[in-house]
Amino acid sequence: MKTVLGIDAAWTPRNPSGVALVQGVGRKWKCLGVAPCYESFISLADGCPVDWGMKRFDGTPPDVSRLLQAARKLAKREVDLVAIDMPVSNARITGRRRADNRVSEVFGGRNCATHSPSAERPGKLGEKIAKDFADAGNELVTDIASPPISPGLIEVYPHPALLSLLQLNERAKYKSTKTRSYWLEAGLDERIRNLIAMHKKISAALSERFEGLSDLISIRGAESLSHLKKVEDALDALICAWVGVEYLAGRTVPLGDRTAAIWCPADVVNS
Repeated sequence: MKTVLGIDAAWTPRNPSGVALVQGVGRKWKCLGVAPCYESFISLADGCPVDWGMKRFDGTPPDVSRLLQAARKLAKREVDLVAIDMPVSNARITGRRRADNRVSEVFGGRNCATHSPSAERPGKLGEKIAKDFADAGNELVTDIASPPISPGLIEVYPHPALLSLLQLNERAKYKSTKTRSYWLEAGLDERIRNLIAMHKKISAALSERFEGLSDLISIRGAESLSHLKKVEDALDALICAWVGVEYLAGRTVPLGDRTAAIWCPADVVNS
């Protein structure tokens, strides 16, 4: 039995971070919980379901101890792997890393280049979350090992992962802040409908990998694009968890070096 915690970590504490927990034996995996922010995930362990009707969720600094405690309560065992969408490293991050450049080299032509980290973003926030997970026994993994190392912490990136998950040729159009560039001629109502349709497509693909997911996440109409951000963050956390599952199965490769590496599905790296 293995348990994976996926985190779509915001680079600043004021923004919410999606969290997902999955557990499996062999090829059979189940979603134990998914939430659009840290506090909401922690509340799941206390029996409080996510209110997906809320228009937005607040961001808070990550409390790794409480997150792992909540995950243990939901999974009834320790977390084997944390898969996080945030720049983390064995060295201080002051700018773009070899990992960021390698992902951009491999996936830039498919519009999946990385953002540039800096000493300010995520800065000390990223350093602290990596240290806190390491102190809890989840050391950063940057090299391939057989069998894959666990417990551990791996850095992942949802955009290349979606190329594999959805069998796409270019970056998926699912970010609420990018809809004007996705659909130049579309009005707001059409862009909202298009975004919801893509969210449902991603959720359906993840539901094929994780049993019980459809009962834990609600994708519905919205008054504005910003109200869909909560679903986007939750889906990103689930994508992170899925990459963690692929890592444990030996189907990912690290792009970077020994100080930092972004793990991506091998099929799209080698295609």
